[in-house]
Amino acid sequence: MDFAPYQDTAPDQQRALSPPRRDLSRSPDPKSNTTRNIADPLSNSLPNPDRFATNTGFGSDDLEGATGGALDGRSHVNLFETSLPMRLDYEAVMAYVLLPPAGSVILLLIEHKSDYVRFHAWQSSLIFTLMFIIHLIFSFSTVVSWIIFVIDIVLIAFLSIRAYQDADNLDRFEMPYFGQLASSWVDAE
Repeated sequence: MDFAPYQDTAPDQQRALSPPRRDLSRSPDPKSNTTRNIADPLSNSLPNPDRFATNTGFGSDDLEGATGGALDGRSHVNLFETSLPMRLDYEAVMAYVLLPPAGSVILLLIEHKSDYVRFHAWQSSLIFTLMFIIHLIFSFSTVVSWIIFVIDIVLIAFLSIRAYQDADNLDRFEMPYFGQLASSWVDAE
């Protein structure tokens, strides 16, 4: 891990550490050194990371696959990673803005890594497919078509804003019926 060619050692070899816990009845020693080498034998006081890879701890019976299959398969997953080279929040907004419902169906075909984006793509495709059918049914009336068009624009704006804002903590804003259906389909994948 040599980050700069002009450094003799990697930056992780020496670092300043927090002062150790001290007894409040004594005053601190001014001669103590607060930096130490990471390869110091004191660092062996931490548990071995391999200990956490086994399922012999509390609650291991609750996990799928008692041999660690559930943990091993998902332990390296980044929840904010997407298949496309763009941010998660932008991709979730694209599910609503990108020519609904066709854009969300295309996004469903392309995106395989992010359940958050797939949820919004499913919800968008379900809602705007129904809206498209309603447009076809009421296409004989100009006034009703314009009212439905305004409802479409308001829905696109509202759901896009919610998808963008909720991407920080991966909350899913579920529309009645359609959101629950989309969520169940994403969870079943």
